Amino acid sequence: MLPTFETDRLILRPRVMNDIDDCLAMDRDPEVTKFIPGPWHDVVAHRTFVKGRIEADFGDGLGYWSIRAKDNVKQFLGWILLIPADAIGPDIEIGWRLNRLAWGKGYATEAAKPILAHAFQTLELDRVTADIAPGNAASIRVAQKLGLSQPRKTTYHDEPFASYSMTRVAFEAELTAAHSSLALRPCAQSM
Repeated sequence: MLPTFETDRLILRPRVMNDIDDCLAMDRDPEVTKFIPGPWHDVVAHRTFVKGRIEADFGDGLGYWSIRAKDNVKQFLGWILLIPADAIGPDIEIGWRLNRLAWGKGYATEAAKPILAHAFQTLELDRVTADIAPGNAASIRVAQKLGLSQPRKTTYHDEPFASYSMTRVAFEAELTAAHSSLALRPCAQSM
C-alpha cells in the first residue's frame, strides 16, 4: 500500500480506479500529452493503458499518486509517479502530469518533493531519474527546481529525451544545505 502525503496545498493519495475518468479526461487534452508518446487518441487503448497502470504492482512503495487540492479534494489536479522506468526498470523514475488548469502554480514541484523524500529516505533508493522531452520547458524547470542533475541524452519510444537524475547522496546534501541555511537565518528583533 502506498502512503498518502500532504503538502501545504496538496494531498497526494494512491491512484485508484475511481480516478480513471479524471486521468482520461486530462490525457485527452493535446497540450497535456504534447510531449508524451501514448495511446491518448484511441479510446479503448487509452483506457486499457491507464487501467493497467492503476492496477499494476510496481513494487513496495512504488506507484502513482493522484494530486488533489487540499482546499477542494474533489478537484483532480493530475498525478505523480515513482515507478520502474518505462514500467520495467531497472532505473526508478519520477514523473508528473497535471491538468492545464494546474499549470504554472508550482504544484508539480510541490508534489515531487515528498515523493523524492519517500524515494530516498523511506525506500532508500540510490538514484531516481526523470526522462523529459527536450521541448517540455515546464517539466525541465521542475526538474531543475528539484535539483535533478544535468541530463544525458536518451530516447523514449524512438523520440529524443533527456534523462535527468538525482542520487541519494545529492538529495541528502541538498537537505543538509537547506537545514544549514535555515539555521543561519538571523532572527528578526522585536521592537
